Amino acid sequence: MILYEYPFNERIRTYLRLEHLFRRLGELVDRESPTDHHYAITTIFEIMDVGSRVDLKTDVLKDLEKQKHVLNGYRGNPAISESVLDKVTGQLEVCFLALSNLPGKAGQSLTENDWLMSIRSRVGIPGGTCEFDLPAYYAWQQLPAATRQQDLQRWVVPLVPLAESIRVLLGLLRDSGAPQKVVAPVGQYQQTLPQGRTFQLLRLRINPALGLIPEISGNRLMVSVRLMRHESDDRLHASSDNSAFELTLCA
Repeated sequence: MILYEYPFNERIRTYLRLEHLFRRLGELVDRESPTDHHYAITTIFEIMDVGSRVDLKTDVLKDLEKQKHVLNGYRGNPAISESVLDKVTGQLEVCFLALSNLPGKAGQSLTENDWLMSIRSRVGIPGGTCEFDLPAYYAWQQLPAATRQQDLQRWVVPLVPLAESIRVLLGLLRDSGAPQKVVAPVGQYQQTLPQGRTFQLLRLRINPALGLIPEISGNRLMVSVRLMRHESDDRLHASSDNSAFELTLCA
């Protein structure tokens, strides 16, 4: 099954983008090619760009504190395992302390690294990191893979508290939803959302054998899914089939 996720607000949209970048960074650092390590560095810069929002760190800290407060409200409930509750609230507390102890915005300490910033100033230029533009960077790319990996891991350290916090928060959000099987008549599906609940994330799983691509839109009142098919003319065309998929709304 292919999983698609659609955020209902800008904060969750930012979290998903950061999660995507952190996942990519982890894969690239583990590889050994200089090209992979070049894109690992550019991914670090992308994370810094997303994390440069003034209120991002504050938003994450507020969400961690809010989740801890919500979970502590379940204490004494016989249907809730106290040991599991302690484990999750402990994770939230560790994330909160680690992130709050970081000075400034995400990756701000990396801005003091002149060598990295010289690369950052050139990556937006097509071909701007050639050896004649940045000979020191080119020399670094010729170092053994293990040496480059050690440097990358050192530069990633200031970003780890943010990555772990977002991982925990998105995990709790995803676990809050119950999947349901639905059918899109002639490729169109709409669902009115119940009032009194604020959903933050939609998750859609669909069988890749159907060859369908969901175009998702939504707000606090309704969600809509339009199923498309990528045809040989390299364009998306609306499907007219009755197609089933799995839908999860996370509050």
